[in-house]
Amino acid sequence: MTSQKEGNGSKPTDHKTNGHADAEAATEKAGGDEDNSLDAILVRIGQFGRYQIINYVLLCVPMLFNAFFSISYVFTASTVVHRCTVPQCDSPSSVYEEDWLGFTIPYKNSAWDACHRYAVNLSAAITGYTDPSGQYCLQEYFTDTSETCGRDFKFRDEEKTISTEFGIYCEDEWMLSMVGTINNVGQFVGIPLGGYFADRYGRRTMLAVAGSLSALMGVIRSLSSNYSMFLAFEFLDMAVGSTLFPTAFLLAIELVGPKRRVAAATIITIFYALGEAFLGFLASQVPHWRWLLRVLYAPAVLQILFLWILPESVRWLLSQGAEEKASNVLRQAARINKRPLPEEQVEDLLSSNRQKLSQANESQYPIMRAVVFFSLRIANCCLCWFTHTLIALGLSLNSVNLGGNKYTNFMLNGFIQIPGLLLPLIIMDRVGRRYSLCASMLLCAICMGASAAVPADNRAGSLTLFLIGKLAITCSFQILYFFTSEIFPTNVRNTLLSLCSMVGRIGSMLAPQTPLLAKYYIYAPQILFATFALISGFLTLAFPETSDKVLPTTIEEARDLNQAKRRREES
Repeated sequence: MTSQKEGNGSKPTDHKTNGHADAEAATEKAGGDEDNSLDAILVRIGQFGRYQIINYVLLCVPMLFNAFFSISYVFTASTVVHRCTVPQCDSPSSVYEEDWLGFTIPYKNSAWDACHRYAVNLSAAITGYTDPSGQYCLQEYFTDTSETCGRDFKFRDEEKTISTEFGIYCEDEWMLSMVGTINNVGQFVGIPLGGYFADRYGRRTMLAVAGSLSALMGVIRSLSSNYSMFLAFEFLDMAVGSTLFPTAFLLAIELVGPKRRVAAATIITIFYALGEAFLGFLASQVPHWRWLLRVLYAPAVLQILFLWILPESVRWLLSQGAEEKASNVLRQAARINKRPLPEEQVEDLLSSNRQKLSQANESQYPIMRAVVFFSLRIANCCLCWFTHTLIALGLSLNSVNLGGNKYTNFMLNGFIQIPGLLLPLIIMDRVGRRYSLCASMLLCAICMGASAAVPADNRAGSLTLFLIGKLAITCSFQILYFFTSEIFPTNVRNTLLSLCSMVGRIGSMLAPQTPLLAKYYIYAPQILFATFALISGFLTLAFPETSDKVLPTTIEEARDLNQAKRRREES
């Protein structure tokens, strides 16, 4: 498989967000059909020695930053808790909570209405009068008819977002949700472009340049003077920075031995989840959106130093014919790991690589034939990816709308992904890919459906169901990475995985709009998530089982996966 195909996948956000779509394509690329002589060298010099650990730790840094960048709009472009000002009752010293709110402000969905107040039955001369003495602040002066209250509000907290900065409230709140959609449009554009440039100019170069440019876009965004400027730099930020996850992922696993790649892939993905949790903590400490952006983005400028402190991917160097540089990286790794590296083995690798490059243009690429063969499988896969990106990102965004402290909820949303990422390592081989995927999606659907039956004031119950649902969808998403790369043949695997994940990104574009559904019915987002998870969960049973089976090389082998023998039966 040529290097050109490696970076053309797309990353889901969530989680995962933001925040993983072609991760398993990278894993398969790094370990599925690479030249075995390089794997043999990695085993000899240490599959995960001191050299790999040092670089692995460095590569966890851009994973954290990518989590910040891909979902920071949850806090910078969020609405703030507010209520209408009541002229007959409010004075300059009034606060958000007052004793007289029961007859002046409608109460729904366990909160005071943010955009309406009860109309008064006073004469027109008195209606607009603010009386600090509270002479007219009595229940007998208010009706049961609600009215909109313009732009005069009382705020509960000191939090400052673009909502308060640019006056975006009530009927204009779709503009806040649009920020998340534009963010994901930027990722949709940026990930394939980033993959191309990473293949063209190198993993390390792309990681350093894209990371520092994204940091610059974020700092400039913190200086926005209007909504349009903020939106433009939100798009540019993701257009250049969304490639951080897949590029760091590739670099992290491409110098790890074959027996350590699954663990390496899982651990580095965990750092994305930790980044989301840490984002919630930072947002709680820095309540002003401009300063929050500067705290998140300014340190990321230092990623330009990766040009000097990170090694380039050996696999990429070999694909470009840069034999001397590739061999130097391997020798340096062997020296730091204190392992011997015979020159004959290096020469065998280089000789094999030359032959591989000379034959690269002769390989067949029957993509159209594969589309015809696997049309139903591809359609099912696209729906599955759409469902996962919609739910995974949608739950992250809706976590701040749960009862209780929104920062705590968002941190829990990040931490709960960690067991969700580790669980597949236990169940995939024992239960099988297909049943593990189906069961975890159905568990998510059950939790989302059950949450609609929990009273809005039962915060503990709602949060518990939410976290179990988030764990389940994270688990199934991790399984989906592996599963998708195993159901298609080698010579079209990355292309079809990229197609599925790119279609899936439509779900992440729609996810920022799901909180708006709660304005019409409080449980509408949960019902939407439950419906998609239920339908797609059952449809996953139509996939062939791939557990313990050899990766299919040809279209015929992929077609006959259901009849293929397990590897343990063949041995």
